[in-house]
Amino acid sequence: MAFATRIPSSPGTIPLRKFRFFNRTPVFALHFPSDSPKASPFTEKHSFERYNRESWLYEAQSCSSCLYPPPDEEYIRDYDIALQLPELRKLLQVLREKRERVNGVEEKGPGNVFLVGTGPGDPELLTLKALRVIQNADLLLYDRLVSNDVLNLVGAEARLLYVGKTAGYHSRTQEEIHDLLLSFAEAGANVVRLKGGDPLVFGRGGEEMDFLQKQGIEVKVIPGITAASGIAAELGIPLTHRGVANSVRFLTGHSKQGGKDPLFVAENAADPESTLVVYMGLATLPSLASKLIFHGLPDDIPTVAIERGTTPQQKIVFAPLKDLSDEIASHQLVSPTLIIIGKVVALSPLWPYTIKQASKWLHPFSQS
Repeated sequence: MAFATRIPSSPGTIPLRKFRFFNRTPVFALHFPSDSPKASPFTEKHSFERYNRESWLYEAQSCSSCLYPPPDEEYIRDYDIALQLPELRKLLQVLREKRERVNGVEEKGPGNVFLVGTGPGDPELLTLKALRVIQNADLLLYDRLVSNDVLNLVGAEARLLYVGKTAGYHSRTQEEIHDLLLSFAEAGANVVRLKGGDPLVFGRGGEEMDFLQKQGIEVKVIPGITAASGIAAELGIPLTHRGVANSVRFLTGHSKQGGKDPLFVAENAADPESTLVVYMGLATLPSLASKLIFHGLPDDIPTVAIERGTTPQQKIVFAPLKDLSDEIASHQLVSPTLIIIGKVVALSPLWPYTIKQASKWLHPFSQS
C-alpha cells in the first residue's frame, strides 16, 4: 500500500536536518488573532485556525517533549510531517477496522474519492452536492484557498489535513498528496480533496484524478464556481457581452519553470474583443502586460485586480492596463488576486471612471 511503502513508518526516519533548540512556541501552537478585521479568510500556512482544526494530528505530542525548530520553512515542513505521521497511521488503522466490523465481513474494494470545488471564498456559493459530500467525509485534504467559513461546514467526525501550497512553502508535495489520497482510498475511507474555485481549473485536479485512476481508484468530481465567474459576478462584470466581448480566456500567471515571465502569451491572447482572466498573476503581471501591449492590446484598456474576492476582506483596484501593476503595488494587494482585462470591466457598476471614458470602450455595443 502506498502510504505504508512510500511514507516513512516513524518520525525518526524522516530525513530531517538536526534541529537546534529555541525557546519559542511549537509550530502547532502559534496564535494569530482570527477575529482581526485584517485576518485572512483562507488558511494561511502556520495560522491558529489551521493548527486548531488539525489538533487531532498532535494529540500524541506534549509541549514538554516538543522540538522547537528554527524559523526556516523547510525545517518546519519536515518537522510538521514528522509530528503528523503517527496519528495519520492510527487513522488508517481505525478505518481498516471499521470496514471489518460491517456485518463481520471485510468490505472489498477501495473507498470513495471526491475532488470538490468550494468556489472563490463565499460559503454561500458552495453547491448543495459539495456540502453533502464534505459533511459525510472521513478525511478531507484541503488547500489554502478553501475559506475558513467553508471548512466550518465540515462534519463533526471528519478529520482535516492541510496540504496547501504558497510561494516558497509547500506543506505537501504533489506526489505526497497523491500518496495520501491513494492510501486512504485503499483503506476504504470517504476521502475528499477540497480545492478553492473549481478543481479542474488551475487546481491540478486533473493530475490527481489521472494518478488515482491509473491505480484503479474511481474519482468523482464535484465542480465549484471558478474564481473568474464568482468574482466577476460579485463586481457586476459580464465576462462576455454582446458587441463588447465575444469570448473569454483564462490564463495562469505561473511559469512552470518559475520566474516572472508568463508561461504562455500567444499573439491571439491580445484580442480587444475578448476578456482575459489571469489566475495567480501578481508576480508576472508586468511582463504579461508588456507582452499584451506589444501584441496590440490598447494600453488603456480597462482592467481590475481583485484580492480575496467574494470575502469580507475583498480589495479591488481598477486601472488602465498600463498602470495596473503600479496600482497593485501602491495598494499592496497580495495573493490570492484575480486579474480581469478587457472592455467588459467598464460595465461594472463599481467602475470609478467617467461615463465618457466608459463609453469609449462600450461604444460598439451602444451602436448595435
